[in-house]
Amino acid sequence: MRIVIAGAGEVGYYLAKLLSNESHDITIIDDNSRVLNRVKDELDVFGLKGDACSVKVLKESEVGQADLLIAVTSSEKTNFMVSTISKQLGVKRTIARVNNTEFLDGKCSIDFKKMGIDVMISPEDLASKEIWRLIKRSAFTDAFDFELGKLVLVGINLDRDAPVVNRTINETAALNPSFNFIPIGIQRDGETMVPRGDTKFHLHDHIYFLSLPAGLDEIITLTGKQEHRIKNVMMLGGGKVGLNAIEKIRRKRKIKLIEQNRERCMAIADEYSDILVINSDGHDVRVLEQENIGDMDAYIAVTGNSETNIMSCLMAKAHGVKKTIALVENMDYINLSQTIGIDTLINKKLIAANNIFRYVRQGDVISIAAVHGLDAEILEFNAKENSKITKLKVKDLKFPKKAIIGGILRKGVARMISGDDQIEANDKVVVLSEYSVIKEVEKFF
Repeated sequence: MRIVIAGAGEVGYYLAKLLSNESHDITIIDDNSRVLNRVKDELDVFGLKGDACSVKVLKESEVGQADLLIAVTSSEKTNFMVSTISKQLGVKRTIARVNNTEFLDGKCSIDFKKMGIDVMISPEDLASKEIWRLIKRSAFTDAFDFELGKLVLVGINLDRDAPVVNRTINETAALNPSFNFIPIGIQRDGETMVPRGDTKFHLHDHIYFLSLPAGLDEIITLTGKQEHRIKNVMMLGGGKVGLNAIEKIRRKRKIKLIEQNRERCMAIADEYSDILVINSDGHDVRVLEQENIGDMDAYIAVTGNSETNIMSCLMAKAHGVKKTIALVENMDYINLSQTIGIDTLINKKLIAANNIFRYVRQGDVISIAAVHGLDAEILEFNAKENSKITKLKVKDLKFPKKAIIGGILRKGVARMISGDDQIEANDKVVVLSEYSVIKEVEKFF
């Protein structure tokens, strides 16, 4: 696939890295020599210096012959303009990064496709949705819904109280008599594993389960965790991610928002009469204690400073807060959450890049779960008529060993999959695959 990326920042760089690993023909445009040289030096892509809004530059990138244009600069206006021009020049599909979530809420009457914009992605909106999922399911470190929650992907850490520690998956099958969930991935000592029946669970493993809604409570019991309802939330940071998250989680919850900017505090207080807004920063322990941080069920830090978010979440943990979520700008921090004591670290640019990546996948990919720190993808495929995946029972498919089929949705009904099942045309199939075999997996669909 020929792909042109406008913007060599973190989102563009991460996308280029993923795409170049799979031998796509990538051209990346940026007017900043420093960031462009980094991409060219580290990745197998063609770098083009210049203004992505320039018709001359876009023609030089041969965007007219490209399958996909991805505009992910920091400027929403630039992304709109690049997409519009590229569509006029002949690119087949365009994706634009936007900051204004008003464009995404379904109430906007503007037909953006007529402007040449096929898909819009908002990192802030995607990050706030992830926060909302994590608040809904407090026992888990990760949560992702397929088909509006008919199948759910969750991540959870194994502590000493977990009944499954030092037992194999086959040995724990009796704890899952209804077959409501299956483990599909394990992160152990920084490595990703695809579990099999004889795989043994270890202390401190980070396990990813695919589950029916009815299986979530069983997973919590299986892993020795406790689910607690989150009613009281303290949030640090009143920027776009924070306010988007508040819109999603405020119903039936009491929220205290700490914001350093006084003018922003006043504006937020005027708009949200049901939220207590405090003009302070995350470093003032005295203020946090005065606002009874120890009584909070969750603490969410979403300022623009990664270190502030991490340190304030650690402070919240020290005061007994059960659920902590920190927004980090540096992608290198993502794997730290399991080692430093914070429940979940999220990176909005990584979430956006993973969300965009599904439009590049072959095999009619419906969605991709953004799972931080896991060297694999969880993909939802639509099984096409006469595709290889429909020809044999699952156990006879010779499916790659570094991938696993987790569950299916057939005519709107979700179920877990076993080796004796056979996938049918139009089934929606959820698969975990390590990066090295994704191309092989796609061939089945």
